[in-house]
Amino acid sequence: MAELVKISQVEDGMRLLRWFLRRFPAMPQREFYKLCRGGQIRVNSSRARGQEVLHAGDVVRVPPTLSSFAKPVAHKTESGSHFSLADLEDLRQCIIHSDDDIVVFNKPAGLAVQGGTGIRKSVDKMAAAMFPYDKIALVHRLDRETSGVLVVAKNQRAAQALSKEFQEKTAHKEYLALLNGDVKPAHGVIDNYMVKGQVFDSPARINGGTGQRPQRAITEYHVLSQAGGHLSWVLFSPKTGRTHQLRIHSALCLHAPIVGDMLYGADKNLDPTLHSMLATNNLFLLAYKLTFRHPTTGKTMTFRAPIPEFMRPVIKFLEFQLP
Repeated sequence: MAELVKISQVEDGMRLLRWFLRRFPAMPQREFYKLCRGGQIRVNSSRARGQEVLHAGDVVRVPPTLSSFAKPVAHKTESGSHFSLADLEDLRQCIIHSDDDIVVFNKPAGLAVQGGTGIRKSVDKMAAAMFPYDKIALVHRLDRETSGVLVVAKNQRAAQALSKEFQEKTAHKEYLALLNGDVKPAHGVIDNYMVKGQVFDSPARINGGTGQRPQRAITEYHVLSQAGGHLSWVLFSPKTGRTHQLRIHSALCLHAPIVGDMLYGADKNLDPTLHSMLATNNLFLLAYKLTFRHPTTGKTMTFRAPIPEFMRPVIKFLEFQLP
């Protein structure tokens, strides 16, 4: 019996042939066109020619004869990325806002922002598949382990405008983090230089031979709450965007690594009552708030990410509040 499949938002804009080949990769194209000519493949009850552009809500008739060509399907790009339609649907559920120029995600922890060697799934590749008629471009980054607000441009003009905002620091970012330690003073500004995961007060104090130029790293912080002298709930406002800046500043400058950060500080001296809730293998760092001007309208827009599921039990138990 033929199967009727409704096109999802993720599949909007995909051509019919591509849609079938992703679901039935072993199917010869000649078989596809034969079924189209015979009226076996239909879109919204109408005969299909094969190159129709599908839209969300369309209904595709899938002949039962294609079941022999079915197998688990993953999307593969030239960079070696692999993701399924289910992965795309999961990311679509993370969309906070979308228009002709931008899409804003609540990026989940563990998902890379940019594809590369050894990275199977990434926001840039998946967004490109999700919006096939747009020119997806990254304008800022989040660490793979960091969750929260991420804006992506859909065209070159928007990418240039947003990139300028991040470069000129007119875009404002705020992060929430749970730190393993008693942070003092309760607020301040960290201003130093970073090279290869180390911090220095000034470029003059950096020994030669590192092979890298020192990068100035500035982070404003404010302790929102503390618990038992062991945990601090901190709001970060980075003024620069260096790799792992907040993780390094927490561990090396505040002497309180972010909970779950196995790269810059192990979790130790934690209350046994909290240990099981904290041992989630996730980094307790959230890109909580992002404010920027829309690249077309010029309107100031602010987006916030909710506390992720793995952080909620701890935050609720400690009765910490959002800023």
